[in-house]
Amino acid sequence: MGNQQQRAYNFNAGPAALPLEVLERAQAEFVDFRNQGMSIMEMSHRGAVYEQVHNEAKLLLKQLLQVPDGYDVLFLQGGASTQFAMIPMNLLTPDKVGGYVISGAWANKALQEAALIGETKVVASTEGDAYMRMPQPHEIVAPENAAYVHLTSNETIEGTQFAQYPTRQDVPLIMDMSSDILSRPIDVSQFDLIYAGAQKNLGPSGVTVVIAKEELLANSPKTIPTIMRYSTHFKNNSLYNTPPSFSVYMVNLVLQWIQAQGGLAAVERNNQAKAQLLYHAIDESGGFFRGCAHKDSRSLMNVTFRLGNEELEKAFIKQADQAGFIGLKGHRSVGGLRASIYNAVPYENCDALAQFMRQFQQQNG
Repeated sequence: MGNQQQRAYNFNAGPAALPLEVLERAQAEFVDFRNQGMSIMEMSHRGAVYEQVHNEAKLLLKQLLQVPDGYDVLFLQGGASTQFAMIPMNLLTPDKVGGYVISGAWANKALQEAALIGETKVVASTEGDAYMRMPQPHEIVAPENAAYVHLTSNETIEGTQFAQYPTRQDVPLIMDMSSDILSRPIDVSQFDLIYAGAQKNLGPSGVTVVIAKEELLANSPKTIPTIMRYSTHFKNNSLYNTPPSFSVYMVNLVLQWIQAQGGLAAVERNNQAKAQLLYHAIDESGGFFRGCAHKDSRSLMNVTFRLGNEELEKAFIKQADQAGFIGLKGHRSVGGLRASIYNAVPYENCDALAQFMRQFQQQNG
């Protein structure tokens, strides 16, 4: 095993930290995978060896999330941004409206793409609170002719997360879980479609997971390009075209790692403990650090906070970088500071950051 102390304290928002054990296993298997005399990156996606890895990842994801019968898992490309377009292309018919819950930057981007394809309606928004909270379930009211209601589970830029999901309103629910999938147990049956880019909690960039009802996946319009139809990928087990095979392989390893941690219940406990370290450091600082998100909407994945002025924030980032803390600068659209503490970020890294924050306050408070 490698030495964690030799590695950076990685708080990048995505691509993000991967488990050290996963990286070391991939390193050991990189040149010669399963005694095939070649890397998995060199293999045909039509071959039995890759297909076994592909199907292992699919089955393990279903097991960890307890995906019910009647749902399937797709491995697609293009990131969540492509799903912003694929969803309305496949599901938003001319007589229907796409309902969007606007909770921050990523929800807004999903809405903007859908508006290019069909009629949309904002069914709830927290813009009036600068997106520093998530809407309460009772605030979300879908129109009668809604094709679906789209939500974003966790907003990485603002640092907000749904603590409680809205209940079904006889309208299909679609959830972007790119930044918090597999961070806690969920009831998949609440949703008709879940999607997530891999590069935060699932693996490296390059593959996007879609979990959806089979009846939804099977009935794509024939008027959209073949590659953009869910039905194409559903009928071909996500092997219609060359998949991002190395990324899927890495997802398989990450899923095995999550299983070895004790599954999602154990992962959630660890994520809560990590977040508590940082939020406690913020809350006990007497206002030196200021949390951005409302307390009832605080994310367990992206801890956003501010200091008294931008000069102090620049000094914090500079000193943190010198101490080996990477990725703490807030998104360019909002500024401030952000620590992304996805599943693979060790507890010890969060503890070290909390100690650094206290030391910085002692020196500058």
